[in-house]
Amino acid sequence: MQLQKPVKVLASVLPCLFFLYVNAVMLFALLSKPLLRESPRYILFGHLLLADSLQLLLSMLLYIFAVIMIRMMSFVCILITMLARVAFNLSPLNLAVMSLERYVSICFPLRHANIVTTRMAGVAIAVMWTVASLDFFTHLFLLISLENTGFTVLRVCHKHVFKLQIYTTVTEGFTIAYFVSVCTVSIYTCIAVMITVKSASSSDRYSSKPHKTMLLHLIQLCLCLTTILFDMVKFNSLKKNPAMAVHIQYVLFLCLIILPKCLSPLIYGLRDRAFRPVFLYYFTFGLRTNVKTFPKS
Repeated sequence: MQLQKPVKVLASVLPCLFFLYVNAVMLFALLSKPLLRESPRYILFGHLLLADSLQLLLSMLLYIFAVIMIRMMSFVCILITMLARVAFNLSPLNLAVMSLERYVSICFPLRHANIVTTRMAGVAIAVMWTVASLDFFTHLFLLISLENTGFTVLRVCHKHVFKLQIYTTVTEGFTIAYFVSVCTVSIYTCIAVMITVKSASSSDRYSSKPHKTMLLHLIQLCLCLTTILFDMVKFNSLKKNPAMAVHIQYVLFLCLIILPKCLSPLIYGLRDRAFRPVFLYYFTFGLRTNVKTFPKS
């Protein structure tokens, strides 16, 4: 039993550290090639990597804080918790925007270059951060209005730092709004792309590629949205058995938060033909010298 807690920490922290390294290599690969660095599609992918990496890092820190029972000033704990929430909201929004980019590329190919530009990608990222931060600013306003506890009070930092029921209600409201909006956009763009591709010539040997791209976005979205289930699961029925509740929460933490955030960017990055050789080259420290398909600047 004494070794159980360190083993659990290692089982959750080591995958996080490994995939943080993978994401860092992906970001470096994107920045190393001008063609990738200046493409709106890869700018959005790089932002997805950044958001997922931020959530992985903060989730890992919050888990370690909860296990070690570390005490810190309230405002620091609140800042870390809410920043993790913003990163959590960013990923599905980013996937929805990536689906819109593919929708414009396939359904309006002649207007794609004018609509999807580097500037528009920057605007989209700014809008995503604004929308993702609505939850944070609402909680901050309620905290200042409803609670009189000082921000400098030492407390054990954990995920459920907000105690009042109104915080849970607000969080669930924003979560449902994000879920419905992102699913609506993703499903609409996927159906529109499939209809457009089906109406194209059946002799086009690339006609199946848009299907696969949109299906990949849906798979990524499903992986991303599984993290919502972790907050929705209630453990009231397990109050009589706290040990069992802790084990179930740990398994769900690994399966619904850590694993999806690790797999989602990796699946997309390895599938992309332009990005994959660049990533593998840097990931293997240049040992893949036979790769000759680097995008030219």
